[in-house]
Amino acid sequence: MKIKYLYKLLIVAFVAIQLVACSNNSDTEEKFEEGPTARTNAQSKKLDDLLLSSEYGWKAVYFTDNTQLGGYTHLFKFSPGGKVTMASDFDSDAKKYDSQYEIQLGSTVSVVFTTANRIHLLSDSDSYPIDDLKGQGYLGDFQFLFYGEDKGDIVFRTNRKFQELRFVKATAADWTNLPQNTIMEQNVIGANTRPLFRFLETSDGTTVRQFDFNFDVITRFATADPIATGFSESYNIGIGYSPTGIVVSPAIVIKEQALSEFVYNDADGSFTATGTNGVSATIKYSNKPLVLTDDYKILLKGQPITGFGYIASNLGNTSGNSLLCKTLLNEINASLPAAQKVNRIEFTFNDGGDSYIAYSFTGGKATLYHNVDVIEDAANKTLILKHISWQTATALVAEPVLLKKIDQELTNPKGLYIKRESFKLGGAPNAIYTFTSSSSSFRLATYAFQ
Repeated sequence: MKIKYLYKLLIVAFVAIQLVACSNNSDTEEKFEEGPTARTNAQSKKLDDLLLSSEYGWKAVYFTDNTQLGGYTHLFKFSPGGKVTMASDFDSDAKKYDSQYEIQLGSTVSVVFTTANRIHLLSDSDSYPIDDLKGQGYLGDFQFLFYGEDKGDIVFRTNRKFQELRFVKATAADWTNLPQNTIMEQNVIGANTRPLFRFLETSDGTTVRQFDFNFDVITRFATADPIATGFSESYNIGIGYSPTGIVVSPAIVIKEQALSEFVYNDADGSFTATGTNGVSATIKYSNKPLVLTDDYKILLKGQPITGFGYIASNLGNTSGNSLLCKTLLNEINASLPAAQKVNRIEFTFNDGGDSYIAYSFTGGKATLYHNVDVIEDAANKTLILKHISWQTATALVAEPVLLKKIDQELTNPKGLYIKRESFKLGGAPNAIYTFTSSSSSFRLATYAFQ
């Protein structure tokens, strides 16, 4: 009997243990399920509290892709109830606009700008700066994943490329001075009174190096290639504007010092970032290219026939044309009847021994030809186009007043720098050749036809 009793007791004990174990597992699972939810809710509240905590809101300089695009300053002022007031320097419109935002839960907590505002200009696939980004826009996001707080900044990662983006506390001056970013953009482009050529000069406190500097206003992107032979380092940087200068990304690193903030000097048009122990980087103007090419030689007498053409529909707005060039073209178009515009400016060299510039127009206006003699200035590596005569297709004519200013730039006695560029323009496969004045800020971009 005792054995049977003990056996029954063991069975009861075993069942009791199983019941307790099931109960404990149930509690554990419930706690496990509640844990992540509680933590997510806490993070959600933390982010919302942070967004609302800054008196003047937050500022972010958003480089959507610093391998091909520059940075865009955005200001955000968050209010209870999911309202956000926003402004940006995407274009000249620096006004404030209201919209809505939400804190959303997913794989992590994120802030999402749910109704259209300035930040959406960077994510609109129908608005793109260059043909290579057609259908992709400016590669921007309007959802940012929350990754915590660091020294007063809110740290996010972008939803699209998972790159870090920091919101720093804005000031009243940030809102007031935002329109000055557009003014600074014009300083980066450079006035007609400035030289056309630029270089980046770096110093590590001992060694000074120079790089040929080129800036594209459409993409806010710059390249700087070394001038010295045997030195291969170059810089490709996105540029953002500020009231006092520019911000670059990635930073220019010299002797382990990262230089990203450049201050503008209106006296000479330079931008300088200063480190310690003699480390610095400065973007400066030059009166001539730092690297002179022999690209002009294929245009000289005795060479095979060559042709180059500016086509307004493809190259009218390209950064390959200088501001002075665009200004002169606009002046010509403004003086013509509405249906007539400059259509093409074509250069033909060694056509049966003849060379000429042809100006053609829309609206039925006859093409005008300027016959020129081609002279080499070997010492300065320039090409001089010397006047011979003007004509239509059938007869000689006097110099057209309409074309005088732009033609004087192309036939200036100090000559033109001719350069085969490394980039393509207007979606065409043709090589790009630029015709640049050696005595002014005039530059015209053309397609090579051979």
